Amino acid sequence: MGVSMIDIQRDLIIDTIKSTTRGDWKVLVVDEDSRKLIDNVMKQDDILNENITHIEQIEERRQTQKDTDAVYFLTPQPHIVDCLMADFERRRYRGAFLIWTSLPAQPHRERLDRSQNAQQLIRNFKVMHLEYTPRESHLITFKDPWSFPVLYHPKCNDLVRLHMESIAEKLTGVCVALGEYPTIRYYRPRNPPPTHEAAVLCTYLARFVQEKLDMYAQYNPDFPPQSNRPRGALYITDRAMDIYAPLVHEFTYQAMAHDLLKIKEGDKVTYKTVVNEGEPDAEEKDMEISEKDKIWVENRHRHMKDTIEKLMGDFQRFMADNPHFTNQDSQNATGANGLNAIKDMIAGLPQFQEMKEAYSLHLTMAQECMNIFQHNKLPDIASVEQSLATALDEDYKKPKNMADQVVRMVDEPEIVPSDRLRLLALYVLFKDGILPGDVQKLLAHAQLPPSDAEVINNMDLLGARVAKALKDKRDPPPPLFPRKAVPPPNAEEYALSRFTPALHDVLEEHVRGTLPQDIFPYTKPQTDAPDPNVMQDNVSAASLRSAKPTWAKSRLTSVEPRQRVIVFMAGGATYSEARSCYEISQKTSRDIFLVSSHMINPGLYLRQLGDLSQDRRRLGLPQDAPKKKAPAHLFEKPEPPRPAAPPAGAKPGLVRPPGLGLPSRPGGGGVAPPTAGMNAINLNAPRPGGTPSSSGKPGKDDKEKKKKKHHFFSSK
Repeated sequence: MGVSMIDIQRDLIIDTIKSTTRGDWKVLVVDEDSRKLIDNVMKQDDILNENITHIEQIEERRQTQKDTDAVYFLTPQPHIVDCLMADFERRRYRGAFLIWTSLPAQPHRERLDRSQNAQQLIRNFKVMHLEYTPRESHLITFKDPWSFPVLYHPKCNDLVRLHMESIAEKLTGVCVALGEYPTIRYYRPRNPPPTHEAAVLCTYLARFVQEKLDMYAQYNPDFPPQSNRPRGALYITDRAMDIYAPLVHEFTYQAMAHDLLKIKEGDKVTYKTVVNEGEPDAEEKDMEISEKDKIWVENRHRHMKDTIEKLMGDFQRFMADNPHFTNQDSQNATGANGLNAIKDMIAGLPQFQEMKEAYSLHLTMAQECMNIFQHNKLPDIASVEQSLATALDEDYKKPKNMADQVVRMVDEPEIVPSDRLRLLALYVLFKDGILPGDVQKLLAHAQLPPSDAEVINNMDLLGARVAKALKDKRDPPPPLFPRKAVPPPNAEEYALSRFTPALHDVLEEHVRGTLPQDIFPYTKPQTDAPDPNVMQDNVSAASLRSAKPTWAKSRLTSVEPRQRVIVFMAGGATYSEARSCYEISQKTSRDIFLVSSHMINPGLYLRQLGDLSQDRRRLGLPQDAPKKKAPAHLFEKPEPPRPAAPPAGAKPGLVRPPGLGLPSRPGGGGVAPPTAGMNAINLNAPRPGGTPSSSGKPGKDDKEKKKKKHHFFSSK
């Protein structure tokens, strides 16, 4: 999978700045959010290498540079537009080259059009569509965890439309960056008609995205760019499509680590650990976990059992390949060959230390995961979870006595409260609802607070049936895709990982071209948007390669253009779903990109489910927070210039202190008034600013003073 969304966004930003500077040195002005976009995909030096003198932040205090042009790389937020207008009012830079991360709202565009200062200073106005954050090569987020309550909280209905339009704008940006004008399909729940309000979420969101893509194509005739790739596909799904995935314990490295460990997610993903443990230079350090960490990238989707074996084997080989860095062998760096050995050690030291810390980090994380795995009895929990989530036992038959198994499991003292709650939620989903009183009884038996009932009850806002009447004999809805009745070859080895996310099945059906149109309809009739899914692995709608014999296919797979598939998961995506996208990408000739508002782990999912019954005012939504304002210092009037210091040799008695006496006349000195008393005063005495002689021509003394004054300021 050579293509990387991180590289694509980086190149877009670099190329745009390069085409703006055109070899002339300019200042780059960013805001807090646009700086984060840049920092996520590149280093500061990458920007400075494109004729950028330095980088300034528009919200901070800055010096006026009237002889320098500025490249503004900004997000079109109202307070940022205010900051920009303040810069124009002060004429802080000689000219302004505007680059917006997305299209400013019409009132902001009109405001710029009406401003005389803006029209005089703006040299270029460019709109990019970059308001998304590539987290991995094929994983993109909007860093918006508040999207979940906005979409599903009953009291947030007034926010949904604007929020959907924002999501559609960002998804359009992803498609534009990938050079795709895709067919769009969306998740529509099966009959009988669902009762939850969010059932139409994907329908409306898909239409918004289609409208924005059509409008972009209308105003950009060169979109999409020419390519021999098959036409891309965009799938709009939401969390209601798979309520199980965020609850089930996943035992691949990345998902398990984010579930069990205290990984901090901010502008960067970090984990606090002790590096060089047991050595004199041991220290506690926040280690970044990112795409730059090759060990992480190579192992994150492996089962934990395989991950530990691979890490230990690779680390032992790494130390064996670098014997000159071990304490024992470094002592041998003496004698005739000692100098050369030390040179070699110094040359490789930074890389060695970095790799050693990376191995130390991942071995520590993996070991900590396994400690929790054993201590919290996760093997026993997972055995019950898998039967609840798949409705099949380990022999791939209908499970029996699940209520007894759940009750016995929550009795175990080693099981932590959050795992008990997850187990009860899965049991309610498995039963397609239970008697309302039984929920309270199960919570009491599991020694969970009554407030946790809200977490379970709120699943109905995502389409689950939580409560049902005693005589309700309705059959549970069929699974989205038929369950696999035949165990895979390695069923015994990975018995605790039988569950696969619904997204995995969606992508497999897409590849086979058998995805049901009643569940995933198109936004446009199929005649207008030919189905790219019919393109099997041995068929290409974009070329004549289908005429080649199938035996030649295996040799061509690596060089054939790969169809790009974009999947959007509204309400947050899981790491198991991200893994599914990577796995199917590797197995087929597709590049599959997962896009979501944010990534969720089980703890966050339970908390956000509970929040759906909270008072909206307690959610802390950005939409309900006070609007950000431009800093007041941007609107302060510049201080008047201070009076110049008196030149050397001036008589102190004749220099007027500032603020005292009458102001000097325009022009400095002037002609003496015809008054006998005033004739005694020499008005041509030297002054701080230098006074012209009565003849109007600078004399010798004046020239000397001007030289001294110029020298004084140039030395500052």
